[in-house]
Amino acid sequence: MAGVGLIGGSIALGARERSLAGKVVGFDHDASVLDAATGIGAIDEARLEPGPWLTEADLVVLAAPTKALPGLAAGLLPHLRPSAIVTDVGSVKRPVLAALDGLIGRGRNRPRFVGGHPMAGSERSGVLNADASLLENAVWVLTPTPDTDVDALSTVRAFVEGLGARPIDIAPELHDRLVATVSHLPYLAAVALTGLIDGGEERSLKMLLAAGGFRDLTRVASGDPRMSRDMVADNADAVRSALNAFRAELDAIEAVLDEPGALLQRAEAAKRSRDAIPIVRRGLLPARHELVIAVRDRPGEFAHITAVLAESQVNIKDIEVLGVRESGGAVRLAFEDRSALEVGRDVLAAAGYQVRTRNGAG
Repeated sequence: MAGVGLIGGSIALGARERSLAGKVVGFDHDASVLDAATGIGAIDEARLEPGPWLTEADLVVLAAPTKALPGLAAGLLPHLRPSAIVTDVGSVKRPVLAALDGLIGRGRNRPRFVGGHPMAGSERSGVLNADASLLENAVWVLTPTPDTDVDALSTVRAFVEGLGARPIDIAPELHDRLVATVSHLPYLAAVALTGLIDGGEERSLKMLLAAGGFRDLTRVASGDPRMSRDMVADNADAVRSALNAFRAELDAIEAVLDEPGALLQRAEAAKRSRDAIPIVRRGLLPARHELVIAVRDRPGEFAHITAVLAESQVNIKDIEVLGVRESGGAVRLAFEDRSALEVGRDVLAAAGYQVRTRNGAG
């Protein structure tokens, strides 16, 4: 995991909790970040500098702001073996793909790259706010090109699905145009709206009145300003088009302010559109009553797990297969309460299973 912040840390937590990797290595130039990542159970091993250790990497996730991705990749790529797969989480794809295409080249003896962008996040930043459930049911865009290795794309797609996210393939140019409207424009709108209340003699009163719906509407303005600035600047052309379309919508609304019927039609249309937006339900099962176990690829494994729990009078409320690999996979178990979870954890560990609760603790 190259970059262990909010998204990188959440991916690392998910990979460990769901046993998607034999070992999760965190790479970051900030030792305090790596200490925090280790402390919350996001990574198995910490690295401050690139080196020969990268020759063991099967999948490298570049989890840094868009502008930092080319430099991050340049330091790591020379150490990777040709079979390694590289993906990223950048919110803008065209500049990243162009930069990495130049770094990786097109020869057969180079790592394989698959562009990606998980549509998940939080106004809070940093690895201490990482949460594997942040990725559950989230749309995760993959941006293959005609040059993308098919096997690498399949591997990254399986990894994303293993994390509980929903991968979809979108061309890089289309991705950038769409996120300009659904992600970058809302951020700029929040910036503009907060500017309206941040000044004047009535500032304190406006702040007080804004504590309800206005605060919810402008939540994204609380994100990392530098990262948000870079996100918008890297997609400037598409953002300009989105801003022009937004201005046209505002002008059209202003034009019907004195026409109650027309204004109601727009309001009803807005309600229909808003209500049709899918609701992303994260954390399907309560984290405090849930654990993940690594399972071996052999007959009767599920029967053995349930038998071990039944002998201790532990009832399983829900069960989900999280990932399957040639050497085995992972299963999520949910229990009635914390007490049942603790008993289940202990008896499964005693039976030889590798067990993790949702926060990564053993």
